[in-house]
Amino acid sequence: MMGPAQIARSARTALRDAVRPTRLLLAAKTALAVGIAWLVAPLMPGVADDYPYYAPLGALISMYPTLMSSVRSGLQTLFGLVVGVGIAAAVLLTVGPSIWSIAIAVGVGTLISGTGWFGIGQEYVPIAALFVLIIGGADADDYSLGYMTQMAVGIAVGLLINLLIPPAPIDAGGRIDAFQRRLANHLHDIGDAVAESWPPEHDEWDRDAGALAETTRNLRDALAEADESRRGNPRAWRRAADRQGQHAQLEMLGEVAYQIRDISGCLGDTIWDRRGALPLDGEIVAPLSEACHAVAEYLDDKPDDDEEAERRGTEASEAVDRLIRAVHQRSIDVDSILGPGVLTAMHLQRILLIVDQPDEE
Repeated sequence: MMGPAQIARSARTALRDAVRPTRLLLAAKTALAVGIAWLVAPLMPGVADDYPYYAPLGALISMYPTLMSSVRSGLQTLFGLVVGVGIAAAVLLTVGPSIWSIAIAVGVGTLISGTGWFGIGQEYVPIAALFVLIIGGADADDYSLGYMTQMAVGIAVGLLINLLIPPAPIDAGGRIDAFQRRLANHLHDIGDAVAESWPPEHDEWDRDAGALAETTRNLRDALAEADESRRGNPRAWRRAADRQGQHAQLEMLGEVAYQIRDISGCLGDTIWDRRGALPLDGEIVAPLSEACHAVAEYLDDKPDDDEEAERRGTEASEAVDRLIRAVHQRSIDVDSILGPGVLTAMHLQRILLIVDQPDEE
């Protein structure tokens, strides 16, 4: 069960997500599309004029953050409507509408929608069948034509708005760089915490460790959305290499985050004497703290100067080597395996290998 602090953080995160620029733009575009669809709907000829309220619905369901996702959802919805209307037509041409035939039609539509062929439009298969049989009634032919025409009009309006007003640019690269700095700061916090008097005054690093995996997932979603928004945009094709680099960087940081979470969990258990905690020998606290800071410096934004980057890498590698030697010597002295020291040294060394790997390929 979440405590008050966690509930407050969750509420702040939800509010921040709701009012981010991409979401605000989507809300404005959706409102505009619905309004235009409502104005255009009465202009449709024939029986479609009797069902204008379906045009705003079509505009609403077609609005997604990117043009390609809107096209996909619009086509899937129309496909679902066609199949649902077909099911209703089969009932009308055979046994006619009744409580049993309507129930069976909805059940068949629900089964067919589960095939995975319809994507976002799957729920409109049984809905279309139900609407035609119940609302259409004796005028099922006219209703079906009007229903599908106005939905198509609304979807077309939504696609046009999405085409004319491109989505707000998603700075996936900037967010990935910020995540890398956050990981470096997390390691700095761990280095500070083990060197403080226990328990440390600041424990945010321990509480935030679990959020690193969620941040990684959110960044993957943001990067996928950024890729989707570039589809159909010839100007973005030339930046394919940049996108590949961002994906590689995010995968690297996901691996680093996993290593840091393991360090945080082990040292947090030790510092706050949780169940299953392993003791941390005082003789290796200083080299452990220094190694965390050195690796954090190397993980932070790499400088453009190759010599400076090489210097940081060398210092980090030497600091981890000193920690390994200190753990080894102290284990011999006390005739015991120093669990937190061994685990931290192993993960810090692994982080260096992970960060260096893209440069080696």
